[in-house]
Amino acid sequence: MSKPPRLIYLLNSAQRRLQQFVAAEQERVAREGLTPPSPAQSGVLFVLAKTDGATMGTLAQALDLAPSAVSGLVQRMEALGWVLRRASEVDARTQQVWLQPAGRALLPALQKALARINERLTAGFTPAELQTVGRWLA
Repeated sequence: MSKPPRLIYLLNSAQRRLQQFVAAEQERVAREGLTPPSPAQSGVLFVLAKTDGATMGTLAQALDLAPSAVSGLVQRMEALGWVLRRASEVDARTQQVWLQPAGRALLPALQKALARINERLTAGFTPAELQTVGRWLA
């Protein structure tokens, strides 16, 4: 009987390699003279591209982050001119986040980088295998 895979080790190794690959993509963008968004910032931009005006709570849920982490993240992105945060017209206690032109301009390069990463991650797997991996990771 074969030994089961060392899942914790493999997940940690995969996460480390993924972070290295993302860092390499960020360095490539930085060499072009642009400020590369972090993975979390990229996530905010992708969410807002689909749901502009999302609440801070929606962003936290979509990115699986604590609301306090999203607050600081959005604040840094606002300072870069990528997003705008303002109180909701419906409930002043709720903050909504809006994608700004500078943030929207980052999306094509982010989408290309994401496509390169996904292409590399999925190479050599059948669609059925990828469905299994996706189900397991979820």
